[in-house]
Amino acid sequence: MSKLYRFLPSMDQILDGITTDKDMAALPRPLIKDHASAFLDICREEIRAGAITEEAQLKLEVLLPRMTAYVRAQSRPHFRRVLNATGVVVHTNLGRSLLAKSAIEAVAEACGHYSNCEFDLSTGQRGSRYSHVEKILCDITGAEAALVVNNNAAAVFIMLETLAKGKEVIVSRGQLVEIGGSFRIPEVMKKSGATLHEVGATNRAHVHDYENAINDETGALMRVHTSNYRIVGFTKEVGLPEMRALGDKYNLPVIEDLGSGSLYSLQGAGLLGEPTVQEVIAQGADLVSFSGDKVLGGPQAGIIVGKKEYVDRIKKNQINRAMRIDKMTLAALEATLRLYLDMDVARKQVPTLRMITASQESLKSKARRLADAIRAEFGDTAEVGMKKGFSRVGGGAFPEYDLPGTLVTLNVKGISADDLRVALLDTDPPLVARIEDDAFLLDPRTLTQTEIKLAATVLRQAAESLK
Repeated sequence: MSKLYRFLPSMDQILDGITTDKDMAALPRPLIKDHASAFLDICREEIRAGAITEEAQLKLEVLLPRMTAYVRAQSRPHFRRVLNATGVVVHTNLGRSLLAKSAIEAVAEACGHYSNCEFDLSTGQRGSRYSHVEKILCDITGAEAALVVNNNAAAVFIMLETLAKGKEVIVSRGQLVEIGGSFRIPEVMKKSGATLHEVGATNRAHVHDYENAINDETGALMRVHTSNYRIVGFTKEVGLPEMRALGDKYNLPVIEDLGSGSLYSLQGAGLLGEPTVQEVIAQGADLVSFSGDKVLGGPQAGIIVGKKEYVDRIKKNQINRAMRIDKMTLAALEATLRLYLDMDVARKQVPTLRMITASQESLKSKARRLADAIRAEFGDTAEVGMKKGFSRVGGGAFPEYDLPGTLVTLNVKGISADDLRVALLDTDPPLVARIEDDAFLLDPRTLTQTEIKLAATVLRQAAESLK
């Protein structure tokens, strides 16, 4: 056994052999060397285990196909495209919203060329990066001013740090939200230097609760939209008009954190309870914060809109420098917002809105095409069907609402649903779907038209890897 080790090919032989593949030749040589060395360690382990017993098994021409496949697999980028067949439209773990075509093109333009990121073309002098999106945000929302930071948690933090550092901020107990990753409003507030003043009960809060809590240390009144949960039954919350009247009475700013903010009303899709940013501004909020990459369907960003006097103060906050967005985000956000100048255009061209508002007929047709594509790949080795089911908006929005649609069911003979799920994580690209009651389900709502055939292909690849 020990004699076999000497017959392993040298690294120089491996590098010369493996780089004859044009795809491998394009990879950095040190990367190839690292992965080839790891493959040799696998070969040594196979010798020790008795899987390799002859010198002929270690010849370069014998090992090369397997080694090339191993190096290719290990050299794939860690950050990769994934096919989303879960039916969760704003899937946080899978990168949230897809960008519209115009936004993708704008990002490519911003990356491939110099730009007027902070250059005023009308004066030839230094300009503000926020000028590219501030006016269009104001035009859409009706706000006086706007600012964009890197995410909504940052937006909430800088609003509180600017307006209420060292002061109290009054919030209803029923609105002390925790979002994914255990980020909580009370902790964000504490880091900002503001002091949380809870009022009301978990399920009910009244105007007098807020008014009784106001004192000389009060810096702001705050509402937090419970976008990722609902309290139902015997409940009451103070509406924004009532809060606005209280703010006017005591000369206090009223802040509204919308979380997954929407510029497009989804009531027509049967989704209620999610106010649009425009509605909140019209009801008198001084400042409103919301995400750019959830229901809005743009890049990750924290958007602040509201009264100019408050937004200007936030812009001058030194922390703003640490939270500013880059040119790619600016380009994608402006392109996305331009679509919202015509709401019908936004519904058709913003992928998030298009998926959420998709008709039952279109979803059934899409499911039929997916089922047919899968049957073509598997033949009689799998049972493929269709059934009624539900999708979700995701991203913490509309937690109590399901989106009805049509699902595709797949049962591959001799392969369990869970084994297929695991194998699909290693396909190129990987595919993520659902398992319910031991059945493997694919929701076509979150697959693009061009991904139907690709999904069927990687399903077959995954199944073949398990044989």
